[in-house]
Amino acid sequence: MPELVISDTSCLILLTNIGELDLLQRLYGRVWTTPTVAAEYGKPLPAWIAVEAARDQYRQQLLATQLDAGESSAIALALEKANCTLILDDRRARRVAEQLRIQITGILGVLLKAKQRGVIPAVKPLLARIRQTNFRLSAELETQVLKLAGEL
Repeated sequence: MPELVISDTSCLILLTNIGELDLLQRLYGRVWTTPTVAAEYGKPLPAWIAVEAARDQYRQQLLATQLDAGESSAIALALEKANCTLILDDRRARRVAEQLRIQITGILGVLLKAKQRGVIPAVKPLLARIRQTNFRLSAELETQVLKLAGEL
């Protein structure tokens, strides 16, 4: 059974900013997101990104009291999908998702998986491009990722 992956806005924006949005398609085939995330992204989404709203809008509204609208909608959708992985980088949103027992990864986890599956030859050049954006990446975390990727 193919992996069901839901993306939050930050992943889509960051991969677009470094010219690697198609990495998600090469890695997962199809990715889901919500209408709220699509609106926050602000550009037309490729056909391989499915847009679906969570059915339980009340749950989404409750989550929105703690998190931003995109994160709330992505978490609400993930709660309705069995065996999904949610790509989420915001620390507070990750904590909420973990408390709700949602399987999560972040952009760095996506890069590591892409390297492990042979989708990309190396993580290091992408990390260098990420450093040129406003994405917060500590030197310690970058070193840890490079070690896990076998590039340090």
